[in-house]
Amino acid sequence: MGVEPGAAETREERSAEASAHVDAEAHDDVDPHDDVDAHDAPVEARRGSRLDDWWARVLSTPRRRLLWYWGGPIVVTLIAAVLRFWNLGHPPAIVFDETYYVKDAWTLLQNGYESSWPEDADAEFAAGDTGIFNDAASYVVHPPLGKWMISLGMAAFGAGDPFWWRASTALAGTIAVFLISVIARRLFASTILAVIGGLLFAVDGNAIVMSRVALLDNWVMLFALLGFWFVLLDREPSARLLRERLDAARGWGLEPHYGPAIWARPWVVAAGVAFGAASAVKWSGLWFLAAFGIYLVIVDALARRRAGVPFWLSASILKQGPVTFLLLVPVAAVVYLASWTGWLVTDGGYYRHWAEEAGNAATGMFSWVPLSLQSLWHYHEAAYGYHVGVHSPHPWQSNPLTWLFMIRPTNMYFASTEDGSGGCGADTCWSSIIGVGNPLIWWAAAAACFYLVYRLVRYREWQVGLILVGLAAGYLPWLGYLNRTVFQFYSIAFEPFMVLALVFVIGLVLGRRDDPYWRRERGIAIVVIYLAFVLAVSAFFFPIWSGMPVVPTFRQLHFWLPSWG
Repeated sequence: MGVEPGAAETREERSAEASAHVDAEAHDDVDPHDDVDAHDAPVEARRGSRLDDWWARVLSTPRRRLLWYWGGPIVVTLIAAVLRFWNLGHPPAIVFDETYYVKDAWTLLQNGYESSWPEDADAEFAAGDTGIFNDAASYVVHPPLGKWMISLGMAAFGAGDPFWWRASTALAGTIAVFLISVIARRLFASTILAVIGGLLFAVDGNAIVMSRVALLDNWVMLFALLGFWFVLLDREPSARLLRERLDAARGWGLEPHYGPAIWARPWVVAAGVAFGAASAVKWSGLWFLAAFGIYLVIVDALARRRAGVPFWLSASILKQGPVTFLLLVPVAAVVYLASWTGWLVTDGGYYRHWAEEAGNAATGMFSWVPLSLQSLWHYHEAAYGYHVGVHSPHPWQSNPLTWLFMIRPTNMYFASTEDGSGGCGADTCWSSIIGVGNPLIWWAAAAACFYLVYRLVRYREWQVGLILVGLAAGYLPWLGYLNRTVFQFYSIAFEPFMVLALVFVIGLVLGRRDDPYWRRERGIAIVVIYLAFVLAVSAFFFPIWSGMPVVPTFRQLHFWLPSWG
């Protein structure tokens, strides 16, 4: 999947520039004086653009290239930090599902398990009365890790300030921007595309909103993206090690019919940790573990085929496949189980002593399992039954079939004032937090995803295949639950892969430095104009992403589709 099979010269073995649409800075090591006379040549014979010539002069020293290499991603990460942390404590109220996760995070810190609260405790908690919880367990249906992560800010600075409810989630969203930048650079061998990718994610509304409210989904996104990065880092060293082992065997006069089993793959272990963490936030993280586990087997099969291994398919499934499984899955299981440590080492968690009650303990072949783990298994059975049975209507629910088109975003917060005290300069002020993406980013990214499906079939580029695996893992499983009560903001888990798909297409539009002058100039102009409009639209939408008070008419201007209001 995503790798061109069979050919002796593969896309993976060609230079990254040839397959990744290198941008203006790709040839930083070229002497800038080489093109001094380029402007005197006929337009038809010229290659590249004036901007390329200028950029080559700007990056004419190793120190400048290093500054751009790291400085570009850092700048867009700082932009993301400002958009996520500015006025993060507003609104000073429990927002949407923060009613579950913030309070659960706080009681995890106090009791080691999620505890119950009095009815209508949100207002008191937001007012600073954070000690009104009960010791009785609360029935929750998501694993604990995401709530432990939310609790980090409160563990350090207390729960009295809403800023600290949300600080760690905002940090996760900021880190994801930098991560997308380094991933894009490795995928496309281009710092400018890396910066564009980070910028798009930094200024998109869905990513901003999900970083400014303390929900679980931002953590699923971050851990899944980390796992994706580790899988990407594994590609080159594992392929190189396979070739070296095969060459060594053939040098000894042996013909490896199956090829070696490669155990030295630390990035696969790291991916198992990341995907295990994603699963320990929400069970939807398991799909990333499964999808990339299959992807690793397919990549290994194609690598063995290219290397001339006779029984390449059997070897990948029966020889390397079990090794990959042992490197990936058990560590994910350990991470997942470790997230339940608070529940296991305390006595008050929900269902904690279920197996100790008469008639509940397992008999027969599973009787050896510790009672605490039997109780935990029962908890999982009950939670799964809850998840598959959630059909109660919600005014902001959305069908997964519409997520790529952003038909029904989630309105997470609304407040109004009528006495002129709202701060918008009028008597009536409305404040909203609506999880709607930047339409220019979102719809362009959706179109890019469909194009990449065609691109994979037509050209079988490994970058395209890898991006689509991430998209499929985050999105396609939800199509099996069309009747469940679900929300558009779940899409944050796979939005990074939509952005990477868009960046791939932007790279095509930009073209290459050695393209004809007219082609290169036109590509750069299109991308610059597009990014300018993206930034303008993000500035326009930011008030309804951050809960800023605005006049009602201004708020209504943001409803570009009737279903958004």
